[in-house]
Amino acid sequence: MSATGDGPEETRGAPAGQTVVVVGGSAGIGLETARQVRAAGGDVVLVARDPERLARAADELKPLSTASFDATDAVRLEHFLDTLPAPVDHVLVTAGSPAYTPLDELDLADAGRDFGGRIAMMLAVARAGRGMVRPGGTLLFIGGTGGRRPAPGMAVMGALTAALPALTAQLALEVAPVRINLIAAGFVDTPLSAALLGDRLEARREELRRTLPIGRVVGPADVAALAVHLMANGALTGATYDIDGGQQLVAR
Repeated sequence: MSATGDGPEETRGAPAGQTVVVVGGSAGIGLETARQVRAAGGDVVLVARDPERLARAADELKPLSTASFDATDAVRLEHFLDTLPAPVDHVLVTAGSPAYTPLDELDLADAGRDFGGRIAMMLAVARAGRGMVRPGGTLLFIGGTGGRRPAPGMAVMGALTAALPALTAQLALEVAPVRINLIAAGFVDTPLSAALLGDRLEARREELRRTLPIGRVVGPADVAALAVHLMANGALTGATYDIDGGQQLVAR
């Protein structure tokens, strides 16, 4: 207890006895976060687009419930959260994939959907979260750091990289006493990264092992551990937390 009588009432360590909704919970960062929540004694609700992968995750984790739909449909996502049968403690959203398209090849309609869809998804979760997340709980989103360095093909990603932290800070005031935070990840060794890189994956891993200050590749468990910490620490809201193994510090 501090001298003012205010103490870390919401800083409860691992989320034992809490319920976490994981959107994008069948693979990668979402799946690993759900595993860590379950290992800590918490419950999960899993949402994913691929019903087969979702079924495998459910067999492993025994969630309270599951739902299979495309979470980039912000209206559908907001309705799902609004109609959950009971309040929850935290929501983690990992849905969405990066788009690296040179300007000459960019489809303007696709670019608008990619940018606007990510913004709308955050707004939908924030609006629903005010009524279905318990006070002191958190809304967590996964963003990235790559767009901070201008490069060909990064126009949409760069704009999102700048926009999401600003939106997180703005929403913190509107969703309080629910908290909201953004995790900005660099390269993470997930199935999505494997799909994007194809036969270049191992070369990218070796490059990162050689150049990153931490001397290894960041994995889903690293990001999941940060997510669980942000759920537990009730003093954190409206902020962006980088996790990239020092990737931004390394000259290209």
